[in-house]
Amino acid sequence: MAYWLVKSEPSSYSWDQLVKDKRTFWSGVRNFQASANLKAMKNGDLVLFYHSNVGLEIVGIARVVKEYYPDHTDKSGKFGMVDLEAVKPLNKPVTLAAIKAEPKLKDLALVRLSRLSVQPVSDEHWALLLKMAETTA
Repeated sequence: MAYWLVKSEPSSYSWDQLVKDKRTFWSGVRNFQASANLKAMKNGDLVLFYHSNVGLEIVGIARVVKEYYPDHTDKSGKFGMVDLEAVKPLNKPVTLAAIKAEPKLKDLALVRLSRLSVQPVSDEHWALLLKMAETTA
């Protein structure tokens, strides 16, 4: 199993909306590196849900339930999407400030590649982030 992080502005699509919907397609990714990360996602992979711009914190865990397929919102036909389902909220959201303050997370893509909307998370970073969130997967 691999671990990932996806970013969304709460005003566009929030964690609470995913919980309400139970499942959604993750469309609209138009960055080639982020798209390559979507292509690498497999059914069952776990995903951290990060609120960007407002909140700036990891708030929940989702799961990949459908692997990469064409994104119906992309008129060019170059990009795809995956389906995610809500698994559970974090007991304690993990803020960007807390992440940046933790030296062991200096290589986390969220810190190094702050604009990338779909990112891999290493096993070590995943475990540390869940510990910071006082949550188990």
